[in-house]
Amino acid sequence: MKFLLMCLHERSYSSHWSLPLSRLSRMLSSVIIIGLLAFASSKPCDTSGSNNELLLSLNKDLLRSLEGQEGVPNPSVHLALRLSNYHNLAKESEHLNRLKNTLHNDIQNSLSNSQPVVGRMALYTLALKSSCYDLTTVTFTVGETSETLLTHLKKQMEQEKENIAFSQRPLTNYYQYSLGVLALCTSGIRVNNHVSNKLIKAVEHEHFKHGDVDSIDTYAMAGMALQCVKDSGTHVQNAAELDTALSKIKQKLLASSRTDGHIGNEFSTGLAVQALLAMGSPVAECAASMEAMRTDARRNTYHNPMAISQILPALQQKSYLTVKSKECLNEDDTLVLEPVDPVVVLPSKTKVAVMVEVVTSSGASAVYSVDVPKGSSVLEALELLQGQNVGFTFEKESSLWGPFLSAVNGEQARQSDRRYWHLSSDGTALNQGINDFKIETTQRITLKNTSY
Repeated sequence: MKFLLMCLHERSYSSHWSLPLSRLSRMLSSVIIIGLLAFASSKPCDTSGSNNELLLSLNKDLLRSLEGQEGVPNPSVHLALRLSNYHNLAKESEHLNRLKNTLHNDIQNSLSNSQPVVGRMALYTLALKSSCYDLTTVTFTVGETSETLLTHLKKQMEQEKENIAFSQRPLTNYYQYSLGVLALCTSGIRVNNHVSNKLIKAVEHEHFKHGDVDSIDTYAMAGMALQCVKDSGTHVQNAAELDTALSKIKQKLLASSRTDGHIGNEFSTGLAVQALLAMGSPVAECAASMEAMRTDARRNTYHNPMAISQILPALQQKSYLTVKSKECLNEDDTLVLEPVDPVVVLPSKTKVAVMVEVVTSSGASAVYSVDVPKGSSVLEALELLQGQNVGFTFEKESSLWGPFLSAVNGEQARQSDRRYWHLSSDGTALNQGINDFKIETTQRITLKNTSY
């Protein structure tokens, strides 16, 4: 404002030095009013500065998550770091090496055991591509035959496609299938028309369900995958069907917008916004959703690294499709992690009564009760319940989103059987994992062996 007043003030004296004093006074008053209005209208700029601080904070949270990362490194986190405007190239390079070793070996083991691995392989491909790594040098060996990563990914997609033809669904799910299409396409590989057509038909027949509810994550990933296919110009045989599918995906996403701006829920909005941007929606159309994500980020809703990895590209107006044109030249390398004192969270002395209901695949149910410290995670509550030796047991497995239930009271819910343990609190489905959802009040947690 001071600069604006000075510029206009100088111009008043240099251009109008001979004007009557009364008129000059009126002009200066007008200048001051204009300056005040300009100051008022500058508030969005202040908001923009605040948003940049938030983006930096989220970026640093992702980098810090690498330090405490256990088990297989997360390629989605690497992808988000590489798509960001801000970088710590040394730490990103360290994580890339972990992906090339630990994740690579994990995928190799799955291939050797003939297990479907298209989702992890696709994310691995996207992560390597985001670092401009030469994909032709990455190989896996099955039997005595060594072939490149992209060759194996194409074979995985063929197996998935054949399973759709045989049983009307992929070996894994349509989310992973879409990831496979996207990874091949962004890597410059022509996607087989039969492979992309299966995805188009799945959109047409609305096969993207999680129970009875539309899977917004799947629609979003399919949108990015099919947009990449469209942009590549190779799918000319059924161009009209492709356009129709993309339009339907966009309609589904927009129709799932809530009054608070989120699309689906807090944890599907990141991918949904990425997809809308990739499909050509103007940023203004996603403004409410972006603000909703920013609001929840400031509330620390997105403390899970996987969640942050999906919202960060969206908030920077990018998508996974951006990987296709990624160039690793003249990158910023100014992101520095300040030392952070470890935070010790003491268990709350306030106890909360929790009822845990287990519903088996046959429909039989059993109910248990346990008192847990307020703020405990579902996982901590189940561990306490198991420790009471009342006949309740559970097993968990790891995933990119964190641990998930694989068996309860000895009963498995296997992906190969199209089953999972559906969790709900007082009848409302949980949209967070067992390590993320916190128990603040007395409630009934239901674990139901569910088919999909």
